[in-house]
Amino acid sequence: MINVAVIHVKDLSKYLVKIGIIFLILFLLTRFLNVEKMKEKGAEVKSFFSNHSYSYCLDSTLPSIANHIEENTEKEKLNLSKTLLGVEFKVLDHIIQTTDLEINVEELTPDDTEELVRAEVATDVTTEIVTENNIATSYTDSYGSVEIKNQTDYGLTEEILTPNIDINKKNVLIFHTHTCESYTSSEAYPYEPTGNYRTTDLNFTVARVGTELENNLKSYGFQVIHDMTYHDHPAYSGSYNRSLETVQNILSQNQGYDIVFDLHRDAVGSGSEYAPKVKIGEEYAAQIMFVIGTNAGGLEHPNWQQNLKFAVKVQEKANELYPGLFRPILLTESRYNQHVAKAANIIEVGATGNTLEECLNSMKYLAKVMSKI
Repeated sequence: MINVAVIHVKDLSKYLVKIGIIFLILFLLTRFLNVEKMKEKGAEVKSFFSNHSYSYCLDSTLPSIANHIEENTEKEKLNLSKTLLGVEFKVLDHIIQTTDLEINVEELTPDDTEELVRAEVATDVTTEIVTENNIATSYTDSYGSVEIKNQTDYGLTEEILTPNIDINKKNVLIFHTHTCESYTSSEAYPYEPTGNYRTTDLNFTVARVGTELENNLKSYGFQVIHDMTYHDHPAYSGSYNRSLETVQNILSQNQGYDIVFDLHRDAVGSGSEYAPKVKIGEEYAAQIMFVIGTNAGGLEHPNWQQNLKFAVKVQEKANELYPGLFRPILLTESRYNQHVAKAANIIEVGATGNTLEECLNSMKYLAKVMSKI
């Protein structure tokens, strides 16, 4: 009986590739790794690899194997190295495409997390305020580049405005007193209004803007709670009483949340004629405005100066990175529930004339600013 060895072509291909790679390494080591002649060989190595493909290098190291491949007169001559490499690279490509990459987010450092942001937000871009359909801004006080429109009788001293605050800057609570506030309908975000620039569909309101801010802040390593409870529906009256109850319940169950954003849309104007925006690079973003309350209206508010300092701190950095993204801070007599935390404030994103996409753009820049303070 004659014993016949059966060799599978696939197995042979793998062994040949491994042998070929070993020979290639040995060839390169013996050919080029002479320490005393490294400088002389440097140019030669560069020229060799620039003028020859990897498959050519492999072919040159496996002449004995190549000579054993029979020529097929009906087809092109088989190129051994390309065939073997093609097989192995296809296998490797399949492995890469079918392997799930798992990342333990809890083990990431803030620097690692920032590298995983969906699209890096540039800071070296030209910023320009769009004056068309805009309302001229005014202010009464300033601190460096930050402008404040003071509607109270309080005198704003340097001590009050200096942003020397001590808060937990990594936890953020976002909620909406006027959850149904919406924007000008657009081709990208059309919706059926259920009121004057209002809708109960939270995919098209300030709640959607809040979700965008939430996602961007999380990408920079912030811990974020985003509450989308309706506080202005079915009744608008009493919205602030209802939102206060919501926020107090959240804060009682979650410690260390000094930053509290009540995200709104500016109610100035009643139509599409007012759309405060800024051009950042090649895209348009709605302008943002801090509204800071005080105790001038008679309600207890021990945190208002801390709230104001935080707004100044954020706006300082925003003016450095994206001049014009923020309108002047509005300081008012009303408290607006901002007594609940040391860095509580209203953020008004755009106005009725802005589109939702402009407001979503603003949130990635606001998140970038927050990551830098």
